[in-house]
Amino acid sequence: GSTVDSNMRDVEEVAADEDDDLMVVAVYEAEKSLQIDGNFGQHSEHTTNVESTCLTQISSSGSTYYKDFPGLDSSSAKVWIYPTNYPIRDYQLKISEAALFQNTLVCLPTGLGKTFIAAVVMYNFYRWYPSGKIVFMAPTKPLVAQQIEACYKVMGIPQTHMAELTGSTQAQQRQKLWRSRRIFFLTPQVLVNDLSRDTCPALQVRCVVIDEAHKALGNHAYCQVVRQLGSQTQQFRILALSATPGGDTKSVQQVISNLLISHIELRSEESPDIQAHSHQRSLEKVVVPLGESLAGHQALYLQVGTIDPLISDLVAQIVFLEM
Repeated sequence: GSTVDSNMRDVEEVAADEDDDLMVVAVYEAEKSLQIDGNFGQHSEHTTNVESTCLTQISSSGSTYYKDFPGLDSSSAKVWIYPTNYPIRDYQLKISEAALFQNTLVCLPTGLGKTFIAAVVMYNFYRWYPSGKIVFMAPTKPLVAQQIEACYKVMGIPQTHMAELTGSTQAQQRQKLWRSRRIFFLTPQVLVNDLSRDTCPALQVRCVVIDEAHKALGNHAYCQVVRQLGSQTQQFRILALSATPGGDTKSVQQVISNLLISHIELRSEESPDIQAHSHQRSLEKVVVPLGESLAGHQALYLQVGTIDPLISDLVAQIVFLEM
């Protein structure tokens, strides 16, 4: 009994570790094949001291390259802002800076602050481009709503500058929001529709954050958004977030290509700089019995074939039609 359960847990933990190793290798191999985009100059490392204020200014390593960018406030671009009202984690600071200056795929285990990094990047583009639009896409409406609150808590962007767009938002209202608001939270399909109808001012989009980025395969709406934006402007930053970017090199490379990624920030649960902030997983398989009522229904269903072959054939045909 207990020995079998223990062995089963060991097997599951080994399988989970193998999955993680496969993901790490896939991203590593994909990263080796990248040609790093040098549009924003060389990336240099900065650190920040915790101060009594909530926001700390850090010199922008790429600011000298920004003067020719349409809509850029050159004075704001001399620094980038990082919040110090939260404990400073070195890996979040480093990833945030990298994501400001390169199209970045951030691969972090769940619960280690991908949304925090996104909020930092969005806030700085919000500052740098006073008339620019920033977009945060998530694959489902509940995730969209969740990210609005999270981003507001981290950086304190005025809620009057933010908008959530859904398919049920009336066309006139959407046009009004695109004109008057600066930061948008929506599903990719909504943005595809607004780009197709010219409701979204593509030339003003300066930063695109893509949550659950591993979905960007084939003709997924994420891929359509990037293609449509890219056909009208090249002046936008992409930040892609995922806990599981793909199980093999091919799928990871597809995500990289589809989202125009030029830099990867990868951390696993074994990475030294996140060890202090991650928790060891403990997997335990729990088999839940059906219960008396469900077991009774199951028994009746299994008896159908033995009671009447005609009923059995009918059930099989119904199942086939539903499939």
